[in-house]
Amino acid sequence: MFQRIQTVYLIIAIVSAGILPFFLPLWHDSNRFPIYFDSFLGIAILFIFSAVLSVIAINLYKKRQIQSILCLLNIVLNLILLGLLLFYSLNVSGDIDISEKGIGLGLPVLSIVVLALSNNAIKKDEKLVKSSNRIR
Repeated sequence: MFQRIQTVYLIIAIVSAGILPFFLPLWHDSNRFPIYFDSFLGIAILFIFSAVLSVIAINLYKKRQIQSILCLLNIVLNLILLGLLLFYSLNVSGDIDISEKGIGLGLPVLSIVVLALSNNAIKKDEKLVKSSNRIR
């Protein structure tokens, strides 16, 4: 289970969706006070749901088709998160109290890239298993 590369990718997705959003700020206000994800409850819940989907995908290592579907669903969820964060950043950016945007806005992009790499590795595994079944 843990010796496969897609497990490593999914663990990175868990860290980027389940842990980092609560430590990296979205914005800094004019007093350099950071604003985190937990002030936006809906976005925080979507990040936690994304991390839970990655955990479930790791545990379904014997069912590669379902694992691939969960990764694609997680990519769609992270695209929705990215859209919501862009919507909030464009609406909030005109405010006088917001001085700069934080690094936390890029976390869904990191998750999308890592999940795409994981999905690619899952498909390679499935192709390898199918080719080995043909040889028998």
